[in-house]
Order: sequence, then structure tokens, then C-alpha cells
Amino acid sequence: MNDPFKQADPLRKALIAGEDAEGRLDAWLAGALGGDLSRNRVKALIEQGAVFINGTAVTEPKRKIKPGDSLAIVMPEAEDAEPQGEDIPLEVLYEDRDLIVLAKPAGLVVHPGAGNWTGTLVNALIHHCGDSLSGIGGVKRPGIVHRLDKETTGVMVVAKNDLAHRHLADQFADHGRTGPLERAYRAIVWGRPRTLKGTIDAPLGRAGDRTKRTVKKEDTDDAREAITHYTVVERYGEKPDATCVASLVECRLETGRTHQIRVHMAHIGHPLIGDPEYGAAFKTKANLLPDVARTVVNGFHRQALHAYLLAFEHPSTGKTMRFEAPVPADMQAVIDALQAV
Repeated sequence: MNDPFKQADPLRKALIAGEDAEGRLDAWLAGALGGDLSRNRVKALIEQGAVFINGTAVTEPKRKIKPGDSLAIVMPEAEDAEPQGEDIPLEVLYEDRDLIVLAKPAGLVVHPGAGNWTGTLVNALIHHCGDSLSGIGGVKRPGIVHRLDKETTGVMVVAKNDLAHRHLADQFADHGRTGPLERAYRAIVWGRPRTLKGTIDAPLGRAGDRTKRTVKKEDTDDAREAITHYTVVERYGEKPDATCVASLVECRLETGRTHQIRVHMAHIGHPLIGDPEYGAAFKTKANLLPDVARTVVNGFHRQALHAYLLAFEHPSTGKTMRFEAPVPADMQAVIDALQAV
């Protein structure tokens, strides 16, 4: 590829690292751009090969910046919007000019992709919000700052302008370490974790599949830090030896990896009830349940995971916003059945 500094390209940004330049490329570049792009967006551009140092494409966000480095960012050209608005019902919990908070139902994919080009949350949002969604996420993910799996239910926030998108994306990237962001989930798992409270610190990476994940050793190339904190809320079918058939647990994320809760709970021997990817080996445990509970559990065909709580700082007012969504009826039916065991 030609040196981008020689290209008269209006989509190119050029910078020179000063004498005090140091640290990771993604962090330095996000700061040097003065907030024009979030660190997550800068990281994505680096990984896509859109950032050059001294005329050479760099794809590693951790690359160290050096004083005097010449940098160029070749921004991807804007694409025509592909997803079309579709009149798909939305359960809106809150909405203003900056954002929309909703309760996502099971079975709804968040954004278009392979095998799901229509009928997604993005299609519903385009219909509901018109042209007011943030464009930072790209034409296929307008306004999307975080995701829930197709079969996971619960609270989501979507940005309606670029300022709100950057502000919210930064909060999610920080995972509540320095701000008010909170994300809490309820999950029904097989058995009972060894301790009533615990932390699962196990890196995740691809499992030879585009979407499936597995626990990896820290020194594996694609290993990404993943930390989940859990608390046992209820135990079902307790036995004299302190074991039980299943448990309701609350999970809070310190990182936000794909399938993190599902993989982590399976890793410690307590996969989610109904999980077809990470809990299939435990499916026969339903045979140990009384007839009514067995029928209900066997009829539950998705992972028992619900994002019941989301709190964040409003991008314009600075106020902490807090939203909760009750466990959906199908998952509540499993809880009710297990409580009777």
C-alpha cells in the first residue's frame, strides 16, 4: 500500500507524536484526537489496518508510541445505510433526545449479520427513531454501544447521537471501575457453586468457531482478560450434603467478553440451564427433577440469562440513570418450578 502521508485524501488524519509521547498506541491516539473518536473506535481502526506509523500499517493496539512518530489514520468511507426500518415492537423503558433504554426480548438479534440481515433490534430502532441514531457504530450497528446475545433478555441502552455514543461507549469500556456504570444479570445454573460468592478470573478466546468461546491460557495469542463476579441468590432442591439441583445466581461483569457469563459458569462446573452451546452435557440432569419441574425445564430452549439491571451516567446531564427489568415470564416459570422441588 502507498504511504498514506502522500495521499491527498480528505478521509485521512495525520499527526506527529511529540517529545513526551508514550504508552499504548490506542490510548495515545484517542487522547491526541481530543475525543473525536472513542478509544474503542480507535482500537477497531487499528485492528482493521487503518492506522499507519511512519508509513507502515500497524494492527496491534498495544504497540508503543515513540516521540517523533508520524501517524496517519485512513478513515473508512461512509457506506450507504443498508438495514431498513421494520415495525418490530419495542419495550421502551426510557427515551430522550440522547438515548433510548429498552428491555430486549429473547430471540431478537441486536444487529444485522450473517444469517440475520433483517428482523434485528437495529431494524426496529431505525423504524422507531428514524434518522436520530448515532452513526459511530456504522450503518449496520447505529447507536449500538453494547450487546446481548440473541436469546439473552434484559436492559439495553442505545445512543441517539454521536456525543452520547462516545460517552456511553467510554463507560462500558471502563466497566464501572471509575464511574457509575453497573451491569447485573440473573442466571439459573445447574448445581450450586462451591462458595456463595466468588470471582471467576479466566481469559477467554475463540473456540475454533466464529462465535463460540472457551477459557484460554493467558499466554495464548487470542486470550482476552475476563472477570465475572457471582453471588448465589437462591438454591433449589437442597440436599443434606449441601448440594442442590440448581441455583439462581447474580453475575456482575468486570469485563465484557462474548458469552462471558455462559462460558465462565460452565468453566466452574455450573452451566446455565437451557444453554445449547455450553450446557448441553448437563441436559440429562432434568431427568432427576419431579415431573412438573422436568417438563418446564425441558421446555425451556434458551440460556437462562437475563440482564436485569443497568446503571450509567447520562451523557448530557451527568445524572446517574438506573433501570431494572423483571425476569421474563418463561424464565420465571423455570424459577417457580424449581422453587417447588
